[in-house]
Amino acid sequence: MAKEFNYKGKTLEEIKKMPVDEFIKITTARQRRSLKRGFTEDQKRLLARIRKFKKGLTKKPIKTHCRNMVVLPEMLDLTIHVYQGKSFIPVAITTEMLGHYLGEFTLTRSKVMHSAPGIGATRSSAGVTKAKG
Repeated sequence: MAKEFNYKGKTLEEIKKMPVDEFIKITTARQRRSLKRGFTEDQKRLLARIRKFKKGLTKKPIKTHCRNMVVLPEMLDLTIHVYQGKSFIPVAITTEMLGHYLGEFTLTRSKVMHSAPGIGATRSSAGVTKAKG
C-alpha cells in the first residue's frame, strides 16, 4: 500500500491550494526567513514565467539562474532548467522537494577525472618517446 504524502501534517491537496503566505508559516526556519524578506527581482521573474507556463501562454522550457529560489507548491509537477555554472540541468519538481532550494538539485562541482600523465609530466617520462601510430 502506497504511503500518502504529507508535509508538516498537511496533505498534498491542502498544500497545492495553500497561498504562499500560509506555506511560509510551515516551512523550516531558514526558508521562512528567506521568504519573509520578499522575493528578489530574479525570483519574481521566475514566478511570473512559471505562472505563464501553467496558464499555457508559453511552451518554452523554464530556464533560470535563480538557484536560491525555494521550491513552492505552485512549482510542483513542473520541469525547471536550473543553471549549474556551465549548462542548464532539467529538474523535475516533486513533492519531496518542497521547501528546498533549487540549487540543491544541480551540483556545481563535478568529479575531476585525470587520464595518464603526459610526456614531461615527471622526470621518468623524459626518456619516453611518443608512440607513432
